[in-house]
Amino acid sequence: MRGVFPAAIFYPRFALRMYDRPPVLLVNSLVSRGSVGGRAGLFALQRMGIPVVFLPTVLLPWHPGHGPGTRIAVEPSLIADIAGSLAPGAASACLTGYFGTRGQVDAAIDLVANLRVAAPTAPVLCDPVVGDAGHFYIGAGIRDRVRALAAVADIVTPNRFEIAFLAGRDPAQLVDNAALTEAAHSLGRPEVIVTSAFADEGETANLLVTPDQAALVVHRAFAYAPHGTGDILAALYLGHRLDGDDPVEALTRAAAATVRLVELAGNADELPLAAGQGEFLAPPLGVRVVRLDGG
Repeated sequence: MRGVFPAAIFYPRFALRMYDRPPVLLVNSLVSRGSVGGRAGLFALQRMGIPVVFLPTVLLPWHPGHGPGTRIAVEPSLIADIAGSLAPGAASACLTGYFGTRGQVDAAIDLVANLRVAAPTAPVLCDPVVGDAGHFYIGAGIRDRVRALAAVADIVTPNRFEIAFLAGRDPAQLVDNAALTEAAHSLGRPEVIVTSAFADEGETANLLVTPDQAALVVHRAFAYAPHGTGDILAALYLGHRLDGDDPVEALTRAAAATVRLVELAGNADELPLAAGQGEFLAPPLGVRVVRLDGG
């Protein structure tokens, strides 16, 4: 068709970077306005030069915390259909987040099983978005299937409330990082990141637990942070792991970028992804690593 030309004709470097690797399968929510859910993950991964096949689970006008709005749950069959149409070969990874129905989670579990056959080494990251601060966002039927999805993932990124749910623990008993570490080990996953882990006064941390190490990435605490910090942290962590960083380095860089985005946001109700995109690949500043395993 006249007037339409492939980007590769004018931007060969762009074409090489975008198409020299298989895509990440991103299964998450889609908001019309904002920087949460799949929009955060999509932007971050593409900004890092990683192609993405986006499989939306629910369509929303904005984050539910901003007020009520229309909510449309995507048919579970579309997850498999879109993945099969746009990523028929092996993907480089899979990243899952918020689900709107039990059937969607089952479709994602099937997607992971198929990915294991096509690309056995492709990592699967499950961000188990089920609740926070003592209450669940979703019903028991959905969250129980999310637990099953987390059980077949390579990387799991729960907050403190979610790690208690996944590990079958009473949240009130997870009173320190030793308890969080034990709960993380009980999942039997290669890499677990517990967000909002314990730290000294005025600080907070992300706790990384692998079979042979435990480490905290510590930064200053914020009185207020926009929604979406967990979404962007998970996407950046996966992106850095795909680019070859070890788990500690990947978390250090992802956490530092997330902290900088919160600082740039100020009192805004959304993370400034476009304005702060330069932080995604910037040297990590404003965080420190504390080894909990003597390493």
